[in-house]
Parts: sequence; structure tokens; C-alpha cells
Amino acid sequence: MRVSIITVAYNSAATIADTLRSVSGQTYPDIEHIVIDGGSTDATLEIVAREGARVRQFVSEPDAGIYDAMNKGLRLASGEVVGFLNSDDYFADPSAIEKVVRRFKERDTDAVFSCLDIVDPDNLDRVLRKYRISHFSPFMLRIGVMPPHPTFYCKKSCYDKAGPYRTDYRIAADFEMMVRLLLRYRITWSFIDETIVKMRAGGLSSSGIKSSWIVNREIIRACAENGLYTNMFILALKLPIRLWERIS
Repeated sequence: MRVSIITVAYNSAATIADTLRSVSGQTYPDIEHIVIDGGSTDATLEIVAREGARVRQFVSEPDAGIYDAMNKGLRLASGEVVGFLNSDDYFADPSAIEKVVRRFKERDTDAVFSCLDIVDPDNLDRVLRKYRISHFSPFMLRIGVMPPHPTFYCKKSCYDKAGPYRTDYRIAADFEMMVRLLLRYRITWSFIDETIVKMRAGGLSSSGIKSSWIVNREIIRACAENGLYTNMFILALKLPIRLWERIS
């Protein structure tokens, strides 16, 4: 089973070496690492050339944003299973992909996801939040809770049926894709109760009140466009879950 790992980057020189090394260090042999760069002007390209031992396809050109770049990666992917590892994320241990593939084979499922640790960018040993959804159901999408996207590995055939990420979303196209796959196409999934990926804190979806407002509006839109009703009051129900993740 080939696994395609797609990394989207733009001026990521400060972090992408960790991403590349964590892929290169995976014990699973059949990995296709695809790096889609948006035309970086810093040292990103040099770092990819130096550290990307398992990079099989590399594209560097201007794009229309992160979701356009992710779609480029999907079109290039030849693996039976596809996952996204952002340029400031990295695998928690060298056997991460082995565990993912083992679960696919054991459960004969369409998708696998796991726990995600969100860490302090200045101290990667400090976990700020544990993103763990051990009892996920599609209904939880109504309150804006989805499987952590960096841990989500899905059969390429499911993406082929569902279509590309929506580039008319600013922040929540990954959420819309989850709603599409899990509700409209009713894919099956399995949860690994273990941290597979670590993610540095920050990013567009968590960069202030304005971004929170945009992402919540887009979550409501994503649900509506896929036949699931929600509103701002229902979305507020996820706040206790987020609080528990920070204190647990």
C-alpha cells in the first residue's frame, strides 16, 4: 500500500526541515512525499533539496492559496492512501505511517485518523493542547468538531469521488471536505488513540477574533451546502471540548 504524503509550503524555511526529516525517518517503506511550494523566496527550496530524501515530486510555482496547492498535490498523488503534513507539522515518531497502514489493513476502512498534539513553537516539548476525538460521530460536525486534518489519512479513491478542496473558502475548506466525505459520501473511518502528528501552534484558523468569525461562518456554510443544519449557538457547544483539551 503506497502512502502519498502531501506537504504544502510557502516561505517555510524556519520549520520545513523538521517536516522533511520526520518523513525521511519513517520506517514504512512505500511513501511518496509530494512537496507543493508556492514560489518561496526564502531558503525553503534549498532545504527541500538538502533534507528531502524521500521527496518524490516537487513543484515550486505561484498558486491561488493553500487549498489550490493541496489540490495540486492530490492530482499528483499516486498512492492508495493520501494524507497532508503541513510544513510546520511533523510526525510524532518514526513508526507513525506504519501504524496508519496497519489500521487500514486491519479494519478495511476508508479513512484513519488519530490524536494531534499542538505544541509551543518555541519549545516543541511543551504540549499546549491535545486534540483527541475518541468517540467521533458525523453529528459532531454540527458543532464544528472534526477529526484533526493533519492526522487524517484517506483512500485516494474517496478523494477522486468527492472532488477537490473548495478554493472559494478562505479558512475552512478542510472542514468542508470532511463534511463532504463523512456525510455526503458516508466514508468509513477508524480512530487510533495515539498521537501520530505534532503541530506548531498558530496558523490562519487560530489567529484572532476576525479569523474565528470567518471560520465559524464558513463552517455554517459548509454544513448547509452538505445538508447539515447548524448556527452560531450550536457551534458554541464545542467550547467546553476545547477547554478540556487545554487542561487535560
